[in-house]
Amino acid sequence: MANPQTTSTAAEVKNVYSVWALPPDDVAPRLKKLMQGLRAEFGGPQFEPHITVVGAISLTLDDALAKFRSASEGLKAYDAKVDRVATGTFFYQCVFLLINPTPQVVEASAHCSGHFGFKSSTPYMPHLSILYGDLTDEEKKKAQEKASTLDESIASLSFPVTRLALYKTDTDDITLKSWEKIAECTLESN
Repeated sequence: MANPQTTSTAAEVKNVYSVWALPPDDVAPRLKKLMQGLRAEFGGPQFEPHITVVGAISLTLDDALAKFRSASEGLKAYDAKVDRVATGTFFYQCVFLLINPTPQVVEASAHCSGHFGFKSSTPYMPHLSILYGDLTDEEKKKAQEKASTLDESIASLSFPVTRLALYKTDTDDITLKSWEKIAECTLESN
């Protein structure tokens, strides 16, 4: 029998968390429909539409919640504008909507990342993924074209970001079955 003092409690267990900017309720169904249309042809897991504000960082739940609360407090709602449908080089950035890196968008990420102590090895590239998968370049190009066919004006979409969510995102779980929303907050309007 293990000594009770040596077992770690749930509060001390570290998980991987991310902070996501969520599209508003009137935009999310449009994005989900587009994502569903792409999955029908190219496969891949289902996930909620989001713009990652803070990338995957390993924390305890209490710590993640505290940091999420403090990061949300000083942040105001901001606008996100799609520049174009683009393709990336790895699973989580297969096909995505490239978000214009306006000062507000970049500052929101810098602000939250600062609270989380998150340091990225690459400059922030705001994007809203619409398909996860390991596709060939040819398939990605097809998916990119399909996105523009499924929703012709998607490349000119813009919407207010009024909500942030803290998600548990185990990046090793490519089924995404373990991913879950832990908390959500509404940002102050401008």
